[in-house]
Amino acid sequence: MTTQTQTIFHPSAEKRRILIVEDEAVNQMILSRFLENVYEVIPAMNGTEAMELIHAQYEAISLILLDLNLPDIHGLDILRRLNANPHYARIPVIVMTADGKAELDCLTLGAIDFIPKPYPRQEIVLARIRRIVELSEDRDLLHWTERDHLTGLYNKDFFFRYASMLDDYHKTLETDVMVVDVNRFHTINNRFGKACGDRVLRQIAEQALELVHASGGIVCRSEADTFFLYCPHRSDYGEILEKLSVRLEGEGGENRVRLRMGVYSAADKSLDIERRFDRAKMAADAVKGSAASAVGLYDHSMYEKEILAERLIEAFPKALREKQFTVYFQPKFSIRADEPVLCSAEALARWKHPQMGMISPGVFIPLFENNGLIQTLDHFIWSEAAAEVRRLKERLGVCIPISINVSRIDLLDPMLTEKLRGIVEDNGLDYGSLILEITESAYTEDSGQIVEAVKRLREMGFVIEMDDFGTGYSSLNMLSSLPIDVLKLDMKFIRSALRDQKASRLLEAIIHLAESIDVPCIAEGVEEAGQVAELKRMGCDIIQGYFFSRPLPAEEYERFVREHTVPAARQDTEEALAQ
Repeated sequence: MTTQTQTIFHPSAEKRRILIVEDEAVNQMILSRFLENVYEVIPAMNGTEAMELIHAQYEAISLILLDLNLPDIHGLDILRRLNANPHYARIPVIVMTADGKAELDCLTLGAIDFIPKPYPRQEIVLARIRRIVELSEDRDLLHWTERDHLTGLYNKDFFFRYASMLDDYHKTLETDVMVVDVNRFHTINNRFGKACGDRVLRQIAEQALELVHASGGIVCRSEADTFFLYCPHRSDYGEILEKLSVRLEGEGGENRVRLRMGVYSAADKSLDIERRFDRAKMAADAVKGSAASAVGLYDHSMYEKEILAERLIEAFPKALREKQFTVYFQPKFSIRADEPVLCSAEALARWKHPQMGMISPGVFIPLFENNGLIQTLDHFIWSEAAAEVRRLKERLGVCIPISINVSRIDLLDPMLTEKLRGIVEDNGLDYGSLILEITESAYTEDSGQIVEAVKRLREMGFVIEMDDFGTGYSSLNMLSSLPIDVLKLDMKFIRSALRDQKASRLLEAIIHLAESIDVPCIAEGVEEAGQVAELKRMGCDIIQGYFFSRPLPAEEYERFVREHTVPAARQDTEEALAQ
């Protein structure tokens, strides 16, 4: 059996490299003998040779012993060159000289210590070198602990600490808090590669650092493509954003990287620093996707919105337990026949808070989508919708399908099919009794996983309705490949198309395209008879909107179904959804 010698790797066991820049051979020999048992010695006999070695090995050199009187480049000029290069400036330099008058110039140019000539005893030289190397390594460790490795800026934790220190030193100074984000940064990485994305971040960092050095303040890279700036109060926010903007290398001017910025101006210093940046971040998010402005200013309405969001999130569990949430149903009518026929309805969440009254779904739905609570709310709505289908089937003898919203988060849930199967079976329904509304945007994010999940649901027998078509990025030719049964056109798209001739032609083309692949179209938000007539002329199949009915609570919805149901209602319903 062969015994292998184990190699032990430990930084403290490695010899540090010391560059000795000395043109006198005797002095080189003396210093080398002093150091060779403890350090790895690299000799340089002149300044040119020293600079070449530094350029090649600057990351590995722990210390430079520098003689001032060299034959080609004076030691002070070498110090200037080292100090001008950020990579070289980190290397500590001990100057070896008999000229006491040169000490001030050397210290000004970055020298750390001196060894006099003639040299003192070996143990004194080694003690000085050991102390300087240890201090330098501790400094480097602290530097990389407090810095972002990609950009060299402060990391967030140290940034907050230094910002708090600035507050202590300048208690009465008005300050601004700024958050800068890169719009759609992931597309830069996807299109041009990660190396290009990293270059963009470094360029923004360099320009941000230059900006705060000129005006006072500090900057950090908070995370990914987000930067924090903290500086004395100013008002030229648009100019700041312009100075931070960069262009993609090798690309035309149209490929300028688009940034957005949130500003908490003259920030309230009674708030902790992290809370102040939360407010600036909120202002940045408020202009996300905006074509009108790339700079958002935090105001009191955002604070009120923030407080409301916190209250709603805290109130959610109790609201669910106390049945503060109810389900309203908005009828949908088939308009293919001479007379409109009730064919289905959409389940819509409503929240009646005991103190705040009715809370708009436009407030709580996006909030719950962002923090994951939407899954719990969706499950409640699905169960209530299925129970309503069953109840009307038992009481009126008709089965009017109800569409339910399925979010992107729901579609990523591995237990989704089991949850929906349980709801359908518990209520004794067939799968066609629930129509699953999935927004167009859900298909464009995590598209592969989403499409597979939708295919499984469709195979089970659920009817799949693409909701909000016209708001996202789907191309028309995707319609034939996506797993959908019904196309629901976005309300704003419908209203715009019915006012504008060009948009109207586009709407008609979409309806005809859907018809050619046997996908019926639903138009939502329809309020006027003229809109109904025009949509019917275009070939639209189903209408949803206030023209027929507002969303109704369960009791009113039952009366509405009773009034609009005829013996052939079940047949009309099935035909409307089968087309």
